[in-house]
Amino acid sequence: MAIVIIGAGIIGTSTAYYLSQSETLPTNIHLIESSPELFASASGYAAGFLARDWFPAASTPLGRLSFDLHKKLAEKHNGYKTWGYSPSTATSLAETNLEHGEVDWMGEGTSRAKAAKRIAENDDTRPLWLAQRHGQPDIIDKGDGTAQVDPYELCQFLMSECRAQGVKVHQPAKATRVTRNPSGTLSRIHILSTETLEELEIPCTRLVLAAGAWTREVFMNLFPSSKLRMPISSLAGHSLLLRSKHWPPPTTNAFPQPVPDHTRLRGNDIQNKTQSQPPCHALFTSENLSSSTSTYSPELFARLPSGHIYIAGLNGNYPLPALPTERQIDPSAIATLKATSERLLGKGEFEVEREALCWRPITNRGTPIVGPVKKGKEAEEVGVWIAAGHGPWGISLSLGTGMVVSEMVEGRDVSVDISGLQL
Repeated sequence: MAIVIIGAGIIGTSTAYYLSQSETLPTNIHLIESSPELFASASGYAAGFLARDWFPAASTPLGRLSFDLHKKLAEKHNGYKTWGYSPSTATSLAETNLEHGEVDWMGEGTSRAKAAKRIAENDDTRPLWLAQRHGQPDIIDKGDGTAQVDPYELCQFLMSECRAQGVKVHQPAKATRVTRNPSGTLSRIHILSTETLEELEIPCTRLVLAAGAWTREVFMNLFPSSKLRMPISSLAGHSLLLRSKHWPPPTTNAFPQPVPDHTRLRGNDIQNKTQSQPPCHALFTSENLSSSTSTYSPELFARLPSGHIYIAGLNGNYPLPALPTERQIDPSAIATLKATSERLLGKGEFEVEREALCWRPITNRGTPIVGPVKKGKEAEEVGVWIAAGHGPWGISLSLGTGMVVSEMVEGRDVSVDISGLQL
């Protein structure tokens, strides 16, 4: 079996990771990435917020599976130290009377905290980095069903594991066409190195399209005669990476003792081992835009052990570039995020370490597409699967998506019901 995955972001890399861990290891696994920089869009520049049950009904089984896999992976590979895995207390400021449940918060331009299933009882816990003039935020989840990672570091770990298992990475390269056997099944794929312009033909009997916001373009280029129109578009979002004077506290700038090998830990042990550290917080709020009467919904996420605070929530329909490295950051969007940071953290209380813009793949229905490429009940392209359209939940849903796609590609039963996520 020769498997080719187009897109080496967190969805494609997670898929390659679980395929490479399979007991029935495929003969060849190839990752094809067009960007000269790995994880240059949402996979490396997203918030890294994880939730277990903040999803519509169709995505809920996948969300729960993925959240549990994130915890399991962190326990096994010391994720707390390696990619900043930590339980995170989710809070809401200003939007204290949220209608929780299945709502189109992206379409409404409001907070994703609306998608949470419940609000926990309040206590005295508040983000250490939140300016004192702000009131006590409402607690949505105390960390039982929410967590935090550094998505770039998680991607780097998964990629390292894939390479160690023999996954072949072609980057920067572009898939140009597929060839078929006389029976019509896939046989090979042609790729072009965009650095050397060298053409390469590699075996391909199974093909996974996981190119994020670029998935529709990839599908149209490889299958120009297909009548199927891939229902994936892009939503751009700016972000800042901040360093606060109050996060983390001085006693947690470094680990005073080595973090134990979590391969020996079970259940909630990983959380118990980190209780001496202050809790990470996610803060969801709303703010008026100075240039109009409309509002936007800032989201702030504290990370450990890096000590960063990530702020985003200002989205827009910026044109999708050919490559994520060709981004053009909007100064006005950055100015808005900086003003919000000053309001919430305090003027002069932080430094900006990074300004960023990335594109997330979205669908009109608000849930990702995970499954075989088909139109109705009939396969449109035999041996082709799609895993894209995760919106702002790509990091949270990544491991679950990678597992179920690997199961489908190998012809095994999937771990959870994803029938509501197919084309």
